[in-house]
Amino acid sequence: MAASTTTVLRRALLYVPASSPKMLAKSLTLTSDNITYDLEDSVTPAMKATARVSLRDHLASFPSKPPSIGELSVRINAVSSPHALEDLTTLASLPTLDTIVVPKVNSASDLSFVTDVLRHRAPHRHPLSAAATDSTPTDSTPTDSTPTAPPPPGTAHHRPINLIALIESARAVMDLRSICGASPYLRGLVFAAEDFAMDMSLTRTPGLGEFLYARSAIATAARAFELPSTIDLVCTSFRGAEGVNRLEDECRNGREMGFNGKQCIHPSQVEIVQRVFGPDEAEVEWAVRLLIANEKASAAGRGAWTLDGKMIDAPVVGKARMIVDKAEKCGLHVHGIRQKWRHQEPE
Repeated sequence: MAASTTTVLRRALLYVPASSPKMLAKSLTLTSDNITYDLEDSVTPAMKATARVSLRDHLASFPSKPPSIGELSVRINAVSSPHALEDLTTLASLPTLDTIVVPKVNSASDLSFVTDVLRHRAPHRHPLSAAATDSTPTDSTPTDSTPTAPPPPGTAHHRPINLIALIESARAVMDLRSICGASPYLRGLVFAAEDFAMDMSLTRTPGLGEFLYARSAIATAARAFELPSTIDLVCTSFRGAEGVNRLEDECRNGREMGFNGKQCIHPSQVEIVQRVFGPDEAEVEWAVRLLIANEKASAAGRGAWTLDGKMIDAPVVGKARMIVDKAEKCGLHVHGIRQKWRHQEPE
């Protein structure tokens, strides 16, 4: 199972081109659960080195991320490319970087490579020993660089760094079990529909039926391995009423399939994604009422009880706890709702 680290709520994963100084500066003014600086698809081969250095300087230019941003990530180049190692050795030790998004993960070996580099470059940010510092690099680390010296325990630099894997091929879908268990840093999966469609020679349709198997497999694997983030495909339509409706439909469809977030390619998509993938007020009120009633039923030794005429059992209570936990992470005023329903009784 995945290592236990601080859970980051990633409803919207917003890509920002790392090759644009203007966008790098603007990114810090945006509001999103996640900002992912892209060194892969949005950067031409000739500009890879320049974009990497610009991103390093950008991430090193401020002590901490703005409160409007949940986490800062970078999508490195694919492990199969000649750029991934330099991306990792340049950026992994930066304290403002929270997460590394790994594209084109075809097998567990791709994540094993990244894991070895992270253990070498940022040993103090290993998810299993961030507080105590795991400073022993593995013999298989594919770099000649000297390990970065860990900062003093207790500093802000001592945060686990996360990995998110992009699933983009038929091979990856068939190998999800080994991919999900490949790294203690892994915290989520992302479905990359366009590359998957190219690999399978598919034509994307508005109903997304051609992706049903792959999306279901990804959502199921993420849940089975307790990965907190399951990020759905990009919606390529975002302008005008038609684009907004398409985005909302895709978000609802993804949520119904078990995804808890979505990739965004434009800031205008973020609000809709965060809203649809966040719990609505009626859902939160129901969950709070149920938990209050459950506390009273447990205190009274009642093993069977109802709410609103429906029998309540352990899975339903578990679902309510998940909703309340998510609501708190989304900034909803759960304490106020608890006060409102403090007199709720089990039926």
